[in-house]
Amino acid sequence: MPRPQRRLQTEACQNAGVVRVNKADAPTAIGPEAYASWRATPLGAITEGIEQCLILDLMGDLAGRRVLDAGCGDGALICAAASRGAAATGIDPDPAMLAAARSRVGGAACGATFVQGRLEQLPLREASFDLVVAITVLCFVPDAGGAVREMARVLRPGGRLVLGELGRWSWWAAIRRVRGWLGSSTWAAARFRTGAELKSLVRQAGLSITATRGRVYYPPVGMLARALLPLDSGLGRLTTFGAAFIAVSAERGDGHSEKGC
Repeated sequence: MPRPQRRLQTEACQNAGVVRVNKADAPTAIGPEAYASWRATPLGAITEGIEQCLILDLMGDLAGRRVLDAGCGDGALICAAASRGAAATGIDPDPAMLAAARSRVGGAACGATFVQGRLEQLPLREASFDLVVAITVLCFVPDAGGAVREMARVLRPGGRLVLGELGRWSWWAAIRRVRGWLGSSTWAAARFRTGAELKSLVRQAGLSITATRGRVYYPPVGMLARALLPLDSGLGRLTTFGAAFIAVSAERGDGHSEKGC
């Protein structure tokens, strides 16, 4: 009989994608092994490649920029940023994830700094980063608005925020909801958002939207992912409806001010 942690990892990986969980608040935690298992599948490789390509595109030129990956997981994105010349920092509440991220960065010979901490209370100085990125994190943070305000706080004036989240209206979200109804505490805890809801969170933190994109319009089936992949980018520029992954980029103005409730 599999151990509970292994069951959680398998459940999260199968046809559903891997998400990053705030360990202090979420009912389940997904370990580094789940990321590797997901990427080893054809569907996982295609989907992660699409998502990372979109995020790196929205991040722009990274050479010499101070980049924070908020909820860095096992370090795949932070390693990509560091290899592009960024002075990269990753933060995550899970020590196991941070250990995996350090191992990944060390193996790739790209430098990065890692900090253990929560998104809602970033242990970082104000205006200390040129770019902050958070991927599939807010869906599991109870105070998502507070987390976005913290990300805005550590951005310098003119700095950029890039968020990537699980879309509400997609085949993937429908399957995840059913899994939650059937007893998956991982997906029962998730909060799926529309593009409009993501933009609202960003605006409430006092930032200005610069782009909104959707990706992953195919259902979670490897064969269909390959067949429909050529259509994904074009659809993403037209609408976020039906996208399993939605990304928003925004900038902090010189006169940044947080907007309360």
